[in-house]
Amino acid sequence: MRHVIPPRRVPRHRLMPHRSPPPRSGRPAAAAARTSDLILALLGVALLGGLALAAAAAMLGRTLAP
Repeated sequence: MRHVIPPRRVPRHRLMPHRSPPPRSGRPAAAAARTSDLILALLGVALLGGLALAAAAAMLGRTLAP
C-alpha cells in the first residue's frame, strides 16, 4: 500500500533569491522615460499653468471691478 504523504522531503534545487544582474559600465543605470510619461507630465504642467492664470485673472477682476 502506498503512503499518502511521502516519507521524506522532496529536495528543492537552487533555492536562491532572484537577483538583478549588476549594471554594466557602458550603460546608464537609469531607465529611459516613456513617451506616455512625458505627455502626462506636460499635461500636468499645462493644467497647473492654466489654474494659475485663472486664479490671477480672478484676483485681477476683483481689484479692477468697482
